[in-house]
Amino acid sequence: MSVHELIVLGVVVGAIILFITEWLSVDLIALLAIAVLVISGVLTPQQGLAGFSDPATLTVAFMLVLSAAVFQSGVLRVLSPMLGEQMRRGEVRGMLMVLLGVPVISAFLNNTPIVAIFIPIVVQAARQAGISASRMLIPLSYITILGGTSTLVGTSTNFVVSGIAVEHGLKPLALFQQTPMGLVFLAAGILYILLFGRRFLRRDRDPTGLEERFGVKDYVSEIELLPTAPSVGRRIMDSPLVKAMDMDIIEIRRDGQVFTIPAGDMVLQAHDLLKVRCDIGHIRTLGQRSHVRIRPAGGKAAEQAHADDGTKLVELVITANSPLEGSTIDEADLMRTYRAVPLAVRSREAVVNQRLEDIVLRAGDVILAEVRSHYVDRLRALDREADSPFAIIAEQEGHIGIDKRTALITTGTLLAVVLSSAFGLLPIVVAALIGVCVVVLTRCMSMKDVYDAIDWKIIFLMAGSLSLGMGMSQSGLADRSAHALVGALGDKGPIFVLAGIYIATALLTEVMSNNATAAMLAPIAIAAAQALNVSPLPFIMAVTFAASFSFMTPIGYQTNMMVYSAGRYKFTDFTRTGAPLALILFILAVALIPVFYPF
Repeated sequence: MSVHELIVLGVVVGAIILFITEWLSVDLIALLAIAVLVISGVLTPQQGLAGFSDPATLTVAFMLVLSAAVFQSGVLRVLSPMLGEQMRRGEVRGMLMVLLGVPVISAFLNNTPIVAIFIPIVVQAARQAGISASRMLIPLSYITILGGTSTLVGTSTNFVVSGIAVEHGLKPLALFQQTPMGLVFLAAGILYILLFGRRFLRRDRDPTGLEERFGVKDYVSEIELLPTAPSVGRRIMDSPLVKAMDMDIIEIRRDGQVFTIPAGDMVLQAHDLLKVRCDIGHIRTLGQRSHVRIRPAGGKAAEQAHADDGTKLVELVITANSPLEGSTIDEADLMRTYRAVPLAVRSREAVVNQRLEDIVLRAGDVILAEVRSHYVDRLRALDREADSPFAIIAEQEGHIGIDKRTALITTGTLLAVVLSSAFGLLPIVVAALIGVCVVVLTRCMSMKDVYDAIDWKIIFLMAGSLSLGMGMSQSGLADRSAHALVGALGDKGPIFVLAGIYIATALLTEVMSNNATAAMLAPIAIAAAQALNVSPLPFIMAVTFAASFSFMTPIGYQTNMMVYSAGRYKFTDFTRTGAPLALILFILAVALIPVFYPF
């Protein structure tokens, strides 16, 4: 192997290790890959940075803006009462509505915000119908993935593969070029989930109350400050309760007045009744002291009490690419920023009730927080913004707001972008750019909203992925890998090579970024087609679909991560439910991709 091949191989192996271990964020890994490839001379600076100006990258940025404009209009939230009504008539009816409705949306809008919006809608509808949310959320994630692969604009992975194809002198993928095969996969996914997949999902119902679901009842207590208490006469921030006992004071009752989530400079007085959160060991220590009187704050009517005393318990689901992701609870400072006191965190399979300060938040984590009632509306408004740090799971009350003018303009603009590209009137990058200009000029979005709507982590990851794909081709590593694959399987025919590429892509995407997986395998797929002297299109399609089809683990795709904690799943729930679906789609891919896209 040449020096450049060894360097690129080292970058690929290093990237895979970093993606799997999550030691660094995916966007930083992509930038490091660009830096190494340029510094080592594998790529020129112009080649290394070309991914940032690639039409595929720009199209994704513009489509993210258009997606955010549609979401902000509130048009999708009108589905909540409709879904609740169907789910109350039966689990299958509710699931069928999700399986048929969500793919239509995910085919044209970014997958991640779709799931962020539908998690609270599905969870609330399920709870109202007495159905466990775990019966619905894995199907939601799976069907969103399947819908996103049915058109070019459904997910950024499609654009990565299209961009790499252009780098190799091939035509970019057309808007609906994936649709025939995508619809077959979608139909198979719907039938599998309805007939078999839902049988693998747990049937246990969610605990009836938030406190029971998070197990915080033993960690929230009420204490009365007696006149001899050392904290009397001190500010909350300086009191021994907060400094020595590591407590959060959620509420103070004093002479008939209630101070919810009090400011840190409020002075404590004798006979104040404090509602506090702290671990059970500290509560027991307090119980041994004569200067405080303790009684538990939990009970059967606990949540009703929260509503009556001016606060509410809410669940906050950390969204993919949230600004809170990677921060500790202490660094997030939810109390000061959002007037929310964290009581517990459900992270993947574990629920943590104590020593929350050092918990590092990840996409999909669910925070149980106590929030001032009047502030919940402000959190809901924040939830509707493009760069919302979380999605709120809570009982919706009253009319679901929708801006009819904005909804009409944004959905009409998106439809015009799709149609103009589909009929070849404009390149999709130009159509999407014009669409962004329209939503800004009509005041549906401000330029600040535009900047906030662009998920820069995806943009950096795409640019890095395209540069990595170019590095594999420029160095000769893609050709070497392709010839090894063809040498092992080529004598059996191109269909076996296609099967090998599909399997390699599908397995790799279960443990690392789907965009990076596509970038690594697409050059090999194209080189393999050239070695076999056949059309590269079926091999490109195999990589495009397989790179997004992450069903067996919760870590391979962002939407799986988001439903992981919200649905109270275990890792094995994804493997048990997703493995048969992955096998079915593999069989369909090998049998039908050559039919729709001949060699």
